[in-house]
Amino acid sequence: MRRDLPSLVASDVDGTLIDDEERVSDRTRAVVQAVVSSGTPFVLATGRPPRWIPPVVEQLGFAPLAVCANGAVLYDSAADRVLSAAVLSADELAWVADVANSVLPGCGLAAERIGASAHDAATPQFVSAPGYEHAWLNPDNTELADHEVIAEPAVKLLIRLASATSHEMAEALAPQLCGMVDVTYSTDNGLIEISASGVTKASGLHLMAEHLGVAADGIVAFGDMPNDIPMLSMARHGVAVENAHPDAKAAADEVTATNTEDGVARILERWWR
Repeated sequence: MRRDLPSLVASDVDGTLIDDEERVSDRTRAVVQAVVSSGTPFVLATGRPPRWIPPVVEQLGFAPLAVCANGAVLYDSAADRVLSAAVLSADELAWVADVANSVLPGCGLAAERIGASAHDAATPQFVSAPGYEHAWLNPDNTELADHEVIAEPAVKLLIRLASATSHEMAEALAPQLCGMVDVTYSTDNGLIEISASGVTKASGLHLMAEHLGVAADGIVAFGDMPNDIPMLSMARHGVAVENAHPDAKAAADEVTATNTEDGVARILERWWR
């Protein structure tokens, strides 16, 4: 690996930057703060929506920019402002929903919408149909009728089928969508995530680098799941944690220690101590 400083450091959150109890370790916090103090931008690149960024900000001790919703949203956590958003139209959502209901009978649908900020009370940001089984605790949910879930543009459509793995779902659905949207997953617990065509964490990082005025070819990125593969592949140096999905490891230039063993910090300490 080249020893010159990265132009930008980007890290996934869940399963990568934080441990299994959703904590940022002292070691990780210290080296991330050293990155920022040196003038190199540190950004989060996550499947999380903006409203789930504040707990990470609190633990890091500073408010980073974030690529949210798998690349669909650029978010300024310091100002609580959405900088840009790439959405699926209502027509696209309806088409994907029809295909999903045909290919994955019994699946449930939910949509992640976006407002002007992480806490835009005027916009119900997570909406789900009655048949949607939540993959994690989600107190932000607003339940709507099936047709209402897909009636407005969204940054992400979530498709849930608890009886299948996410890999199985993606294998069945992606060919039927013909590359017209982006299909990925961040857990193998029967949940796949749909974004607009070409929207990935890699595309979001390109936009973030442009926003920051730094070179996109100098990025060091960390991740653990298939939704991280695009950014691990585009980065100058892509790093998967040891607990990562095999496909993420295969896409990375290097595998570090697990998220519970300060895997991100161990790599960053090569430049910052």
